[in-house]
Amino acid sequence: MRTSLARIATAVTAMVALSFVVPLGLLNGRTAHDRAMTAAERQAASLVPVLSVTRDPAALNDAVGSVPAGTAGRLALHLPTGEVLGSPHAPAGDLAAARRHGRTATVEAAGGKVLLRPVLLEAGTHAVIEVHVPQEELSRGVARSWLILALVALALVLVSVAMADRLATRVVRAAERLVRAVTRVAAGDLAARVDPQGPPELRAAGEAFNHMADRLARLLAAEREAGADLSHRLRTPLTALRVDLDGLAANPGDPARLAQSRSALDRLERAVDEIIAAARRPAGTVAGAGTAAGAAGCDAAEVVRRRMAFWSALAEDQDRGWDLVGADAPAPVPVPEAELAAAVDALMGNVFRHTPHGTAFRLTVHRGRHSTGLLFGDAGPGIPDGDAALRRGASGAGSTGLGLDIARRLAESTGGSLRIGASPLGGAQIEVWLRTAPKPASRRSARRAARR
Repeated sequence: MRTSLARIATAVTAMVALSFVVPLGLLNGRTAHDRAMTAAERQAASLVPVLSVTRDPAALNDAVGSVPAGTAGRLALHLPTGEVLGSPHAPAGDLAAARRHGRTATVEAAGGKVLLRPVLLEAGTHAVIEVHVPQEELSRGVARSWLILALVALALVLVSVAMADRLATRVVRAAERLVRAVTRVAAGDLAARVDPQGPPELRAAGEAFNHMADRLARLLAAEREAGADLSHRLRTPLTALRVDLDGLAANPGDPARLAQSRSALDRLERAVDEIIAAARRPAGTVAGAGTAAGAAGCDAAEVVRRRMAFWSALAEDQDRGWDLVGADAPAPVPVPEAELAAAVDALMGNVFRHTPHGTAFRLTVHRGRHSTGLLFGDAGPGIPDGDAALRRGASGAGSTGLGLDIARRLAESTGGSLRIGASPLGGAQIEVWLRTAPKPASRRSARRAARR
């Protein structure tokens, strides 16, 4: 690219330089010619007064010698008598034509040009003043002017090439930085970014690349989180199936255990189907709590009752006391039923995995003015570091660390939050608050809206 721009700059500047160098050079040559001929005319005119005063050859010869051209041997005076004073150079035919026509003429001669100036004397006769102008006088300074013009043109070409190279270097470096960043992203380095520099078009391309890389990183992170969340849903039916299999091992013919095992297998199959469907979705449409805000809502009380019917069987197998509070009346929330059920299962699974057998738990549905809360409390050992537990992927005791994050993202998708505190039962309490109404405007915002 640098070579191409240099060639273009050279061609364009050379054409521009030629467009003014050639006319200027020709003009200088014409000016030098006219200057020399004008000087010759002045010298010839200086002898006219002498011819009008005297015809004395000696006086006229002195007058010829007093003129610079005469001193240099380039001036001659042709008298009507045929006598010639000075150094003649004009051809005889041109001299006779000038005397006959009585007009000033410029004719070619050996080594230059000759100015013939006829002077009318008495009795209608003509004397002719001849001034020879050598070629070096006609072209004095022309070669020097051509050289100066050529140097100016060359300087213009060099400057234009240097500027084109500087511009090309700036463009090429910006393009190379963009190429390196693209190569790094293609190699898997999603942290690669480019500092937009160069012409506006390349700056726009760099900004678009950074936006694309940010978007790609977010999409991949969302895909990974969605895959982890969907996989986490397999833990609930697997846990139930494991408990039922343990019960069947102790009592192989128990019909209730068989029914629960079939139900757990059905739920496991549905979870696998959800994972397959999510894998087939186009990029950017991952499933998860992050999409809950734009989906249809559900009745939280109904979802909780249905999920507690499932978990109560496991609680009985592990001799856990449990209580469901506040689920007797509808509690509409703006999240999909499947997402809410997944969050409930994730938090209930944490209770069963992180507390010993026989530990009681309670699930409370709390209806507030602007939000609905699901309060999961247990009588276990509690959570010593709530902030660490909320970090996605923070795990312990064989946990993936995703259960709390699934519930937190579901709550935040509605504008709500997830809190960790102490339960009245003595253990941990996880509070999932789902906002059901827009946040009230602040007083300042209300006054601003009123002024509008």
